[in-house]
Amino acid sequence: MPHQLLGGTRHFVNRSRELSSLGRLVADARSTPAVLPLAVITGTAGVGKTSLALHWAHTIRPHYPGGELYANLRGYAVDSPVAPEKVLGRFLEDLGVPAALVPVERERRESMFRSLLADRRMLIILDNAMDSGQVRPLLPGSAACLTVVTSRDDLSGLVAQQGALRVRLETFPAADAITLLRTATADYRGRDRRADLAELAGLCARLPLALRIAAERAASWPSMPLSELIDDLRDESALWNVLTADEKGGPEAMRSVFEWSYRALPAPAARLFRILGLHPGNEFGLPAVAGMAGVEPSEARARLDTLVSAHLLERRPAGRYEFHDLLRAYAADQARKVESESERKAILERCLTWYLHAADAAQSVIAPFDRYHLDDRFPAPDPQLRFDRYEPAFQWYRTESGNLVTAVRVAAESGFPGLAWRLAVVLRAVYMHHNAFDDWAVTARIAVDAAVRAGELDGQAEALESLGKSAFQALRLDEARDCHRSALAIRRQLGDRRGTAVSVNALGLLGLRLRRLDEARAHFEDSGAIFRELGDRRWTALLHSNLAESLCELGRYDDAVRILEAALADFRALGDRGSEGNALFLLCWARRGTDDLEAAGQAIGAALAIAGTEDNQVWRGHWLMESARLELARRNPEVSLRLCRESAAIQRKLGDRAREALAQDGAGEACQALGRHEEAVELHRRAVALHRGLDGRWQLACALHNLADALDARGEHEEARAAGEEARGLLSAFDDPGAAARSRRLDRLMQRG
Repeated sequence: MPHQLLGGTRHFVNRSRELSSLGRLVADARSTPAVLPLAVITGTAGVGKTSLALHWAHTIRPHYPGGELYANLRGYAVDSPVAPEKVLGRFLEDLGVPAALVPVERERRESMFRSLLADRRMLIILDNAMDSGQVRPLLPGSAACLTVVTSRDDLSGLVAQQGALRVRLETFPAADAITLLRTATADYRGRDRRADLAELAGLCARLPLALRIAAERAASWPSMPLSELIDDLRDESALWNVLTADEKGGPEAMRSVFEWSYRALPAPAARLFRILGLHPGNEFGLPAVAGMAGVEPSEARARLDTLVSAHLLERRPAGRYEFHDLLRAYAADQARKVESESERKAILERCLTWYLHAADAAQSVIAPFDRYHLDDRFPAPDPQLRFDRYEPAFQWYRTESGNLVTAVRVAAESGFPGLAWRLAVVLRAVYMHHNAFDDWAVTARIAVDAAVRAGELDGQAEALESLGKSAFQALRLDEARDCHRSALAIRRQLGDRRGTAVSVNALGLLGLRLRRLDEARAHFEDSGAIFRELGDRRWTALLHSNLAESLCELGRYDDAVRILEAALADFRALGDRGSEGNALFLLCWARRGTDDLEAAGQAIGAALAIAGTEDNQVWRGHWLMESARLELARRNPEVSLRLCRESAAIQRKLGDRAREALAQDGAGEACQALGRHEEAVELHRRAVALHRGLDGRWQLACALHNLADALDARGEHEEARAAGEEARGLLSAFDDPGAAARSRRLDRLMQRG
């Protein structure tokens, strides 16, 4: 159960009218259970929207026993606002969905999110929204949940279409501004004159953010008369009034207060403040700060504490820190004024390089067999991050995933193209193992362009390989083919034998997916020969597995068994559990093809045990289908149906439409064997519908063949003939034993019809 509310604001003042208005929303929710409770708190920057939302949220927590979700949508941050699908992905994981089961498509994420919240009373805080369009996909469907949104925008769309209650915040009245100043300084200063407090409040434009910073400055100088501090701030205000003559009210007051507080910082803390303005993201952890500043973590923590005390930085849970977007912009501005261009470039390079090597440390634990090995072009800065186990490495990646994508983009845009493509390629193995399709596609595209600008051909090949693998997993097969062919051409030009073999293998996998079996087998044999020549034991075993899969598709099961047993021995010796499980899955298929069902059962049982031990639902969902086929061969259609349904449920959560379609088709075959022809027809129709629109003519042909068979068994001969004719037309494009066998069965069905 997530409890993600940030801490409430200390010395919260008044806002009684707004709190009363919000309170009626909770009361109304009980009397109108069909209406989705939604509050939007709007107002200018620094007016206290987040403080009000959090203060109220903490008071009403007991009404929402299902927990709280919080997301900063960064609608007005320097970098891009957070996309709704990214927030949905994070929320789903926070609600207990494993990362590998988060769907790819935004619509599927929305429906899963609403399903998970349907029976829960939850409080959802969406902070700093850009507009109504960013918020709508994040709204629950249950009236038992309350959503609170903050934004500088009026969010008129949510008010008009969703019936949201809008609470518009104004700057504090003079009395409340004085109360905040007096309350925040009471423990440190004597009885300041009300007139002085009023003048200080006016210089802060009565904006809560500026008032809190000013109060902290006053509290840190308890012996200095407030009038002297006011004179200092008045001078600063006069300066900013000249510099920003076209701005009115709040903006120049905020800048004046920022400058006033910033000048009072010790030199080391002031420099860290400037440096952090150059960080690619709005939020960061202690290790990244220490790496960026080039100091020990203990020293970085002391400087961060100074900035937090001055209200120039906000402390977040789990050792994280965050800028208010106005303060981040101010810090970046100070960096531009104080640090030379070469110094700023060096600071940014150090930060990006730190992320490069931290990501490398994470990939070496998360995906050791698929990692990209860095060269020494960008040496690691001290202090470096290290991981000794999977869990902390993955947690670091998950926490920093947004910053990592931003770092790739910033590196490409800031004159570090070589660093950009290396970071993107380092992340490839992590993305591949966790189906992070969104981030993978974004970083891979940036990497291709960056490698071209860097003039590094090997980088272009690596980036193209990454984009090709991303496209392959997302079923953009034409794009995948073009990427891998381009990468192969570059690697052959460079004389890169290992890279050439990797690209040839990728083209072989494409051949398998497109049912070009002889082409796939030839690619696997060519690639395997290169890896044997290079003495690469793991890649040689991988190519044996891929070759065995093409042999199974061709019906050459004895040859596949022989190759797979050799590959299994290598995977076990290397400790590569994922590849071992996949080889066992293929071995079950091959043994089933030779009618050795007992050996087949042992193989798939061992594969599923690996998926369970590794808690990998991607593997389990895929391998369950072979177990279902085996049970059908054993004449256990009820068991086969159960396994198909379990696989379909996993694939639906994963957003893998192609494998979900295969599972639905398998369930239809099991129902057919049980004589449940009506149910079989519906399942095969569902499989056909899923396959349409995907780049898989063979899979669609098989589903249509099975649909024709089920329709014929139900006596619907006209529809059976139509499905059979379409299937036969698709099968004519394939020249292999499997296609020929299905065509013969269709011919017999047509004759019966």
